[in-house]
Amino acid sequence: MAAKGRVLFIVHDVYQEDNQFPLGVAYLASVLREEGAEVTICCQDIYHYSNDEVVEKYLMDKEYDLIGIGFLAARFRETVTGLCEVVHAHKKNARIVFGGHGPSSEPEYILANSMADIVAVGEAEETVVDLLDAVTGGRDLTTVRGIVYRDGEGRIRRNKRRAPIMKIDRIPFPAWDMFPMDIYTTNMQYHLQGDDEKAIQILTGRGCVNRCTFCYRMEKGVRFRSIDNVLAEMKQLYEDYGVTYFALQDEVFIASVDRLREFVAGLRESGLMGKIKYNINAGIRANIATDELAVLLKDSGCCYVNVGFESVTQECLDDFRKNTTVTDNFTTATLMKKHGVPMGINFIWGIMSDNAETLRRSVDFIKKFQSYNELRTIRPITPFPGCELYHYAIKKGLLAGPGDFFDKFVNSDLLTVNFTSLSDEEFYGLLFAANRELILDYFEHVGGDMDKAHAMIEKFHNLYFRGETKFRGARHFESKRFRKAS
Repeated sequence: MAAKGRVLFIVHDVYQEDNQFPLGVAYLASVLREEGAEVTICCQDIYHYSNDEVVEKYLMDKEYDLIGIGFLAARFRETVTGLCEVVHAHKKNARIVFGGHGPSSEPEYILANSMADIVAVGEAEETVVDLLDAVTGGRDLTTVRGIVYRDGEGRIRRNKRRAPIMKIDRIPFPAWDMFPMDIYTTNMQYHLQGDDEKAIQILTGRGCVNRCTFCYRMEKGVRFRSIDNVLAEMKQLYEDYGVTYFALQDEVFIASVDRLREFVAGLRESGLMGKIKYNINAGIRANIATDELAVLLKDSGCCYVNVGFESVTQECLDDFRKNTTVTDNFTTATLMKKHGVPMGINFIWGIMSDNAETLRRSVDFIKKFQSYNELRTIRPITPFPGCELYHYAIKKGLLAGPGDFFDKFVNSDLLTVNFTSLSDEEFYGLLFAANRELILDYFEHVGGDMDKAHAMIEKFHNLYFRGETKFRGARHFESKRFRKAS
């Protein structure tokens, strides 16, 4: 890179104490630093700085060439637009760059409705280096692939898409040393994680082998890191930061039993076997489960597998384009329960073919296979911008476009688009009854405080019927920091 430049990344606040490590920012920071750039990180998520405090601490007496903010679509209006307005007023000559799944899906709309200057579309490790070089070297932005931007006359222009990095082993490890690792490794509480154990999130690959209708993909296909590369990262985190619990955040970690065999063998050869634990956030597909796979998971320190079953009605699975079957779902759940691998049982409801009966089947499945390691409820489908269901909703007149989506979306546990033949009132009535049943079943099995169960049921009632949208549903991990302070 000819010109080094200065970059500020702001990890925006998500108003909670259990904050996951911002892997995307950490990868970009690592790449930029290798190229000689001066990188500063503002962890608003951890320290809960107000937007004015961000300005005071990071912008008042400092200048940058780029200011980067990454986000998911759900945070655009709730958090990012306000933050961006404040940053814009104090950015001096810097360009505000948005990145991540949220802005990549509808970059023109995002730019037209915010004070940002540029959207980096898709993976940005190469784009951000090229962009910084262009900005500091006076090069025209038309030469930078992978961006949508405002030109000198305020018009929004889209450049040619940048190809994804195929050999992802060559991307440097995240820049952990630039973050408050003492907080990021101790503020989450995962399944079977000891109170004194440190945990961190990692990625072993990018993309997925499937393309479900409710899922937005920034890039096509799947690219895996080599197992040697993954284990080298885990070993460095273990030795340098004392991490003994790894949360694998891949969209698909196990595409085949062969890859899991290689990973488990590598754990043994590296000396990490028995010293570390891990969980799989969503990286196992229901159509590859075998006894061998379940045993490998259990024996290698896997504490939890999150599985996107989504439905136990074949017509619904086909509507989702899951490329799995009802039999696959029952087989996977049976094997995990048989071998004692705790599962996160994920169901969504509200696809075109859904009705009261399909919801009933989902509730029965959860109750049959629930390991009671956590409370599970059912959410409606949200057609986030960029996914197939989002474009279907626009085609069918259920959404007018991105502005209509952001007007209607207020909470992931509420309807944004009703794809079913049910009225909204009928929809919420059925969903409330289903989740009430699941909450009571969970608390009865774990011997929990039933007053707490009824309080949670009331929160769902107020969410569905009274518009109290701040409730974020039952799925969360309790923050270690909160527990120690209380």
